Amino acid sequence: MAQHNELGKAGEKMAIDHLVKHGFMIKETNYRFRKAEVDIIAQKGEILAAVEVKTRSTSDFGNPQDFVKQKQIQLLVSAMDNYVQENDLDVEVRFDIVAIVKNKLGTRIEHLENAFYHF
Repeated sequence: MAQHNELGKAGEKMAIDHLVKHGFMIKETNYRFRKAEVDIIAQKGEILAAVEVKTRSTSDFGNPQDFVKQKQIQLLVSAMDNYVQENDLDVEVRFDIVAIVKNKLGTRIEHLENAFYHF
């Protein structure tokens, strides 16, 4: 497996641990719908969070969250619409980003709630 793939998988594991530690129940990981993939679907109370995980080894080229593009947001929204309908859920859906920078100096995890409002 390529090094960036290993970093990505490690980042998803760290994000899951972070979310569980903060009271979220993990409903799905790597949920796919058409061309979209939602890294993590997690629930806390009446909020269902679609969580995009962005992991980088450096922030020299920008923060991890800066790499979520408009097309990806559209795909995530479509996937979550399908997930909610498919499971007949009555919840508030929110889109979060867990941004992780992991390198020799340590690990920084930032959970951005309602992240797409900032785009």
